[in-house]
Amino acid sequence: MSETKQKVREFYDEIGWQQEADGNYQNARYEDLRPVSAEYIHRTRLRVNQGLIPNGKLLLDAGSGPVQYDDYLTYSKGYEKRVCLDISIQALREARERIGSHGLFVVADLANLPFKADVFDGEVSMHAIHHLALDEHPRAYQELYRVLKPGRKAAIVNGWHEPLLSRMAEPLIGLMRKLSGKSAKKKKNWLDEDDPAGTFVRKMTPEWLKKEIGSLMPVEIRPWRSMSTRLLRWFIHPKLGGKIFLRFVFWLEGVFPRFFGENGQYPLIVISKPAGK
Repeated sequence: MSETKQKVREFYDEIGWQQEADGNYQNARYEDLRPVSAEYIHRTRLRVNQGLIPNGKLLLDAGSGPVQYDDYLTYSKGYEKRVCLDISIQALREARERIGSHGLFVVADLANLPFKADVFDGEVSMHAIHHLALDEHPRAYQELYRVLKPGRKAAIVNGWHEPLLSRMAEPLIGLMRKLSGKSAKKKKNWLDEDDPAGTFVRKMTPEWLKKEIGSLMPVEIRPWRSMSTRLLRWFIHPKLGGKIFLRFVFWLEGVFPRFFGENGQYPLIVISKPAGK
């Protein structure tokens, strides 16, 4: 195992998948858990179902973590078993507590899947591939494609590197920070941090994905969630119509899927394996 992967494992075993006093995992710092954002967050998570064929025998959850949100449980609702694969043993212990006999649990490397070809009727991968070094991303996608049955689909969620919408927002965030008197110093409460630190992450661009992965397999880029946690915390406020604004954002993402899929923070990458392959 590479040093990078060992550090990722240690982070999630020792920190990321440990529960806090409020019942949330420490990794929840990367999500906006405020009530004002709850409806938008919920609806974006359910978009993964649109990238899957809704039923089958085996669903692979590649980099499953503890399957920490109830919305994530819907992905395998129509499947006999959910195969949770993760490099973190702590993640799989927690996942077993969550889904019990519906799950099968495998400690393994996402870029070296220990399965035969054409095994899974569906696959999901939530915020996992970006923990690999960039030169391993193609291998991870190829592995997911290899073990997917012909005629079936995989739904992958990751983040873009410096997407257009985030770049456009940064000058305004800087101005708002200056006007409010906030310094760049990290806040003590991690739930309020703008850009919390964590483990190794290597994100990609749409151009890289289309060139490096689109040349290997059929790939469709859709919007999962265009607003990052940072943007949500800076611009969405309950007393300023935040919930209504997010409904409008969700609608825009549906009307202009290509733009928001490629320029928002988090894409939904759908892989379709043709029948007969």
